[in-house]
Amino acid sequence: MPDAFSSPEHPRPRRQQPHRRPYSPPPSPPPRAPLYQPYPPRPEDPGHPGHLPQEPDPAPDPSRLTYPWQPRPRPPEPQRPRMPRHQPLGQHSDIRRLRGAYRRQRRVATLTALGYFTLFLILSAFAPSLMTSTVSGGLSTGLLLGLLQVPVTCLAIALYEHSARRRLDPVADRIRRQSELDAKREAAR
Repeated sequence: MPDAFSSPEHPRPRRQQPHRRPYSPPPSPPPRAPLYQPYPPRPEDPGHPGHLPQEPDPAPDPSRLTYPWQPRPRPPEPQRPRMPRHQPLGQHSDIRRLRGAYRRQRRVATLTALGYFTLFLILSAFAPSLMTSTVSGGLSTGLLLGLLQVPVTCLAIALYEHSARRRLDPVADRIRRQSELDAKREAAR
């Protein structure tokens, strides 16, 4: 039956179908590789015998960042210092004890010698009658006290040396030995 929309004088042209190839199934996929396949080491890999460590790229200059919202690079973390096995020598309790003992000794020796001399000067200035009095055989008290200045100073020096040998020298020797051991350990590193 004729089409209502077509006119008999103008037959409708038939559309040409493009040339099609016959269907062929896709080729089968290649066999799958194993999930883990070791690659031979390359010189960039740390395990390679010829690996040369590369220095990290320097941090970009903050003034040359591309975008203002770009985060600033983190500064490299400093290496943590290794803690020594024992307390450092400068903060050792033996050194503090040694300093304190030397300080006490200096004070005692100085105050003994200077204190006696100061006593002699004060008596000479404020008690002239005592200093001029005779002790025995024409020897005055002032002259006797002046002559005793030398033995008192020698006694202060002798006490200083005796207490240093007894109390301070063993501690100083122990600290010296320990510092030599520390120096040898540092040289061995």
